[in-house]
Amino acid sequence: MSERWRGVLAALLNPDLRSVLAESMGGAEPLSEARRRRAAERLTELGLVRENASGAVEFDDAAVRALLAESPPAKPSGPQRFLTADGRIDRYPAQQGDRDELLRWIADRAFRAGEVLTEKQTNERLAPFTGDVAVLRRYLVDAALLERTRSGSEYARVDAAAQ
Repeated sequence: MSERWRGVLAALLNPDLRSVLAESMGGAEPLSEARRRRAAERLTELGLVRENASGAVEFDDAAVRALLAESPPAKPSGPQRFLTADGRIDRYPAQQGDRDELLRWIADRAFRAGEVLTEKQTNERLAPFTGDVAVLRRYLVDAALLERTRSGSEYARVDAAAQ
């Protein structure tokens, strides 16, 4: 189940959101008793409503909760554990091995072997991953994934085979 649909189902569990949804659907033509009964029967079959003690139809969140429990969201693994949904660094890992894996993942996506880039170009490549490109650039150099030229004005990807 996609995160979008999980969000829709989770919204159905919130009484305030259901109220606004119901209000937004107002203006519909009143149903005949037969059509209302058929609709209530179908919603009951789906597990979305139930009859309460007084015979009125009310929302039953059990079916929605069961659907959500059926497909728990996949836990991110690898470098994705430290990224937001849009692929930006959420936090740097405390464990050195995890940090190295995250930095390698970024270097593999941002740079190609043999490229020599100016600091501005390097920053542009790192910008999609963080708001603080200077820190990320420094971490990549410290991890020996990027090297800075003697002049300090250019950067190059360290050959992965040489590591």
